[in-house]
Amino acid sequence: MAHPGGAVTSVSLSALRTAADDEQRKRGYYHSLREILQQPSTWLETANRASRSEVGLQAGEGPVLLTGSGSSHYIGESLEPILARTLHRPVRAVPAGSLLTDVHSYLPASSSRGGTVVSFARSGDSPESCGVVDLFLEIAPHWRHVVLTCNRDGALATRYREHENVAVVVLADRTNDRSLVMTSSFTNLWLAGRILGGGSPDVGALATAASRLFEESDALFSETIDARFDNAVYLGTGARAGAAREGALKMLEMTDGRIPTFADTFLGLRHGPMCAVRDETLLVGFLSSSEPSRSYELDLLGEIEDKGLLPRRILAGPGGDVSFALDDHDSAVLAVVVSQLLGLMQSVSLGLQPDSPSAEGVISRVVRGFEIHR
Repeated sequence: MAHPGGAVTSVSLSALRTAADDEQRKRGYYHSLREILQQPSTWLETANRASRSEVGLQAGEGPVLLTGSGSSHYIGESLEPILARTLHRPVRAVPAGSLLTDVHSYLPASSSRGGTVVSFARSGDSPESCGVVDLFLEIAPHWRHVVLTCNRDGALATRYREHENVAVVVLADRTNDRSLVMTSSFTNLWLAGRILGGGSPDVGALATAASRLFEESDALFSETIDARFDNAVYLGTGARAGAAREGALKMLEMTDGRIPTFADTFLGLRHGPMCAVRDETLLVGFLSSSEPSRSYELDLLGEIEDKGLLPRRILAGPGGDVSFALDDHDSAVLAVVVSQLLGLMQSVSLGLQPDSPSAEGVISRVVRGFEIHR
């Protein structure tokens, strides 16, 4: 079967890293590479900033809505099962667009007693970002807002400075990715949300695991890219299900749509989507360490083999091709980093420019403005 992107050039992370800056800029991956590789050090900074913040999600009562658009929404999807445990309150991740179009379907019956909306945003300048906050301030003024953003100059960070119901946490400027796709902004916003929600991840262990990943997995990723694949499937459970959604988006964005992708849970794949798994598929699975999740995941992988399907496969997690021993919740961050590297290397191999992969300008770093309707 012909590869959807045409000719593929062999690529390695080590070669990308050692190329001169001018060459990296010419090939269009200068920012993406740096923003991926800087994550271990930025996590330490974000953890320090979040742990010292006076803003906390444990304050207040009522339900918690986690919202954002695109990757920022997948942050909420990944954090939802984690924060539900640490906050001991109903937590739900809802896309900002869904809140704008159908907000009353997501306001629980108890909403008259208030709740908290947590908005995640890299730039804070997408139309939905302020649109959701403005809408809630209008129809549910008793709700509290916590804004997590990487852009101190963005509309979401600046518009509500004097509003008593809106608390803003701005991360370090270098987490405000310059490349089109979200990489370090995603993982740092995720980490900040986890800590503000009462979590205490071992950030040092996360940083060490990511640094080891950069050094030890180059050959595996290079072989995977060289083997070629026509579509990609990402699988995860719990917090890693949201990471799988983000992983699928990274490959789709960085290849300008040339590699079709989708994400699902391990158990969900059986119910129809398995028909998209072929020999020319890349299957990326994020493994659990705890039971019964891990047994369900291994059963599904065994079923794929029993059916004679032979996708290219990368398993990340305890005992996987990319192995790391971390708390199941925190391993979602490493899962996302794996996806970032795969997307970057596949983009370069196709002759695209990861910093701005959309050759026709179909997608952009900040979505084009549109009218907010009431």
